[in-house]
Amino acid sequence: MNIIVTDSPEQAFSKAADMIACEVLYNPHPVLGLATGRTMESIYRLLVKQYEASALDFAATTSFNLDEYVGLSATDPNSYRYYMQEHLFEHVNMSTSQIHVPNGIARDLSVECARYEAAIEKAGGIGLQLLGIGETGHIGFNEPPSAFNSRTRVVHLDEITRRQNSGMFGNDPTRVPEHALTMGVGTILEARKLLLVAVGKGKAAIVDDALNGPLNENVSATAIRLHQDCTVILDNAAASIWKSNSSNGFNSIL
Repeated sequence: MNIIVTDSPEQAFSKAADMIACEVLYNPHPVLGLATGRTMESIYRLLVKQYEASALDFAATTSFNLDEYVGLSATDPNSYRYYMQEHLFEHVNMSTSQIHVPNGIARDLSVECARYEAAIEKAGGIGLQLLGIGETGHIGFNEPPSAFNSRTRVVHLDEITRRQNSGMFGNDPTRVPEHALTMGVGTILEARKLLLVAVGKGKAAIVDDALNGPLNENVSATAIRLHQDCTVILDNAAASIWKSNSSNGFNSIL
């Protein structure tokens, strides 16, 4: 595991964007696993800037998003499909046929989950998976407990997560859907590279749990330590507790 600690959130976003850009530039058929959230907005903004400067070409890129709310259509402004369109897809030259987000209004959600897994396999697997980390320690929407071999499935969202995500719903947690479709931990771990990004003091405790705590299905982010090619990018605030508690067993760049 490679842990990179930067002096500022902006530096963390820049390093993450550059890692993704390298995957797009040097892989003839890049397959990206994408995430959502405020941290990701800054990363996508930087990728769009590189595209607009003719430094990136997304024409050969295929993408798979981690998750989607159950009950929200792709045209719902609170859906993750809409979010991705607004922050990335409409600004770069990715074909609609190469964009994949779980269908939250599928008639049969179990069939949709199986279809999504099959689509990832057909694409040759995910090359680089971008991740954030939630307050419950989840990656994707893998709320506690989530088995490390879990696959794409329907999950019930923790009240903490619904509160954390309520900003897109008028700051009313009761408006946040109770269920979502998410790639499983096992699905995520099959990506060839993992890239987890976290910034801010509010993430410091859960980052320390993920990196220093016991491997634990109640903190699904601890599973990234099982991966052979994982990079974690933090700013100083998000890394503060980890740095004070760590035995420095990881390759860290400060």
